[in-house]
Parts: sequence; structure tokens; C-alpha cells
Amino acid sequence: MQLKRTWLVPLSLVLAATLCSLSLPPEEKAKNLKVLPKNISHDDLIKEMRGYNKALGVKCDYCHAKQADNPQKMDFASDAKEEKEIARDMLKMTYRINKKFFKSGKDEKGMQVMTVTCYTCHNGQKEPSSRPPAAEEGARQH
Repeated sequence: MQLKRTWLVPLSLVLAATLCSLSLPPEEKAKNLKVLPKNISHDDLIKEMRGYNKALGVKCDYCHAKQADNPQKMDFASDAKEEKEIARDMLKMTYRINKKFFKSGKDEKGMQVMTVTCYTCHNGQKEPSSRPPAAEEGARQH
């Protein structure tokens, strides 16, 4: 009788944990990924997108369209905005630069290891500048 009771508590805990995990919503997979790894986790995708936000000084709606039926929400899978395709092209360009000149590969999660990043050229601005700011130019001449 004692042996049965010692297994009852751990078995109950395992059963409870299993039932709780089944009730959690499954992690939503990103749709329409064309450059980033298709198996990227939701957390890694969010980190990547926040990096782009900071590198370009923009918010999500710069590249992503709003949902047609609910403009308060984003349609992240939509390709309606030209900026999204430009961002993909720029990301492919940075991958090529890093691979050719810095021999960087992918990390254990399949993400490209970056040496040159969006921030390298954009410095927190939507459009990269081809020249230093005028104030810096004047300071260098003196």
C-alpha cells in the first residue's frame, strides 16, 4: 500500500503538468518569410525585428501594412508595402557582404552572424547618409 502512494504524487504531478502544457496555445509560426529562416522562433523573430526598428529608427508600420479588416492591427505576412521588399533586398545584401568579406556564417539557430548590419549604414535613420553631417565636416577642416 505504501509503495502505491509514493508513486501517486509524482504521477499526479506529471499528469497535471502534461495537461497544463496541452492547454497552452501553440507558438504561432511566422508566415511569408523569404529571407529569414522559416524555422525562426517567435522570440528570435521579435528580437530581429526590434533590431531593425532601432537600426532604422522606425516602427513596425514602416515596413508592415495594417490589416484591412482591423487597421489597429498589423498584417505581418502582407507584402503590400514596398519598404518590406526593400528591407529584404538590403538584408540579402548584408548577408552577401558578410559572407564575402567577413566569412561569417550562421549561428546555432540558423541566423546569419552579422558583421555589417543595418545600423552600419543607417545609424538609426530611415535613409543612410552618403556624407557626414555638415557640422562634422566643418569641424574637420579647422
